[in-house]
Amino acid sequence: MIVRILNEGQWHLTDDAVRALNSFDDAVEQAVTTGDQEQLTRALHALLDRIRTTGTRVPDEELEDSDLILPAADSTLEEVRQLLSESEEGLIPG
Repeated sequence: MIVRILNEGQWHLTDDAVRALNSFDDAVEQAVTTGDQEQLTRALHALLDRIRTTGTRVPDEELEDSDLILPAADSTLEEVRQLLSESEEGLIPG
């Protein structure tokens, strides 16, 4: 699966690695629900760090279709709320 982090690039992750992201996704959703920007920032950093460490970076010159698009690490509550409103499953499906 190809995951894009906005303003950063793409990573290839195995299906198992993507499934392991659900707890991080839950933390992002909780932060948005409570309206806590600091909690959101911590949750996003944890989620994106996990992607960077478990995935393989797709070289910038190899543009591939992204299966998932995730917000940048410095995204605001409103930006993430908008992304979540477009999905019934959070940022990570499953």
